[in-house]
Amino acid sequence: MVSAIKAFLKLESAGGILLIFAAFLAVALANSPLSAYYDLLLDTPVELRIGALQIAKPLLLWVNDGLMAMFFFVVGLELKREMLEGELASVRAIALPAFAALGGMLVPALIYVLFNGHDPVVLEGWAIPTATDIAFALAVLTLLGNRVPVALKTFLVSLAIFDDVGAIIIIAIFYTSNISALSLIIGAVCIAALTLLNRMNVYRLMPYLLVGLVMWVAVLKSGVHATLAGVLLAMFIPLARDPESGRSPLKAMEHDLRGIVAFAILPIFAFSNSGLNVSAMGMDEILHPVTIGIALGLFLGKQLGVFSFAWLAVKTGLAKLPESVNWTQIYGVSLLCGIGFTMSLFIGSLAFENTGGNRMFDERLGIIVASTLSALCGYFWLKHALRKET
Repeated sequence: MVSAIKAFLKLESAGGILLIFAAFLAVALANSPLSAYYDLLLDTPVELRIGALQIAKPLLLWVNDGLMAMFFFVVGLELKREMLEGELASVRAIALPAFAALGGMLVPALIYVLFNGHDPVVLEGWAIPTATDIAFALAVLTLLGNRVPVALKTFLVSLAIFDDVGAIIIIAIFYTSNISALSLIIGAVCIAALTLLNRMNVYRLMPYLLVGLVMWVAVLKSGVHATLAGVLLAMFIPLARDPESGRSPLKAMEHDLRGIVAFAILPIFAFSNSGLNVSAMGMDEILHPVTIGIALGLFLGKQLGVFSFAWLAVKTGLAKLPESVNWTQIYGVSLLCGIGFTMSLFIGSLAFENTGGNRMFDERLGIIVASTLSALCGYFWLKHALRKET
């Protein structure tokens, strides 16, 4: 049993499998006699107080504001490493996934606006179908085995990084409220302190993490979403090797946190945000413009946007298609990009947290339906394409 568990945890797809399991468990609980206890758990008040400083939130928001800040911290670490010495270090190399990610954000947003532009309240959810869940998508790709070209996997990962950057920018600009000038000033002081640590070539992680914690609280209180503090902190973690230990602080932290994010944080988030009670679901919910806009935006908009923008970039000479990859395979990856799940649920919670339960239900229904269709279609398309190529 221990050997089997260790083997499972080594699988690249293991995180995605746990993500799927957590989501199905949440749906099962939400539609069972235990649904009241599921809701009670998420609504449990959790309060932290130090003198006059108080943070009081239900458990659900601690997950969305706290644990997801750690997720975005790991995303920031990966982004910095890739930009300095990885796949994103070359302008020529980043052109194809960058243009594909841009199309994968624009077209889904336009489809959502087409169905919901008449209502300013539900229009807040325009960014929900713009996101891609890299853990889920990569899990599906990994299920196809070693027939998948390395360049195709690299394309998907690079595209997802740009997709995450787009999500970060969208959250920072469009999903902020009640801005506190004092909290922003404290956050700016924290950034200055992190810059000083970086310039002084401090390689110990503890000073960065302590300043980062203060910055997270300041950003949380400022009205800007707290997850952005994770990205900002990651940008200051040194990539260069420590002269004493010979280790890169950034790479060491990314390695240590990757498993925690994949096997704990993302499954907990999925469990907390996927509980969809379908017992009273009717045609009004299924055919609601929010549901249709999100479902079509993810399933159709993502594949059309990613594939068409990638094709245009190559045909205009702005990018180059990798030698071991063909357009049939690129289209299969475009289908997988319609798996919005974690990031779409997260943006949806920001967009509709103050508009009532109905919109949250419609949003989750559209995300789950589109993500499931995208996963199935992407898997079988790539399975056929890779078998034919072999």
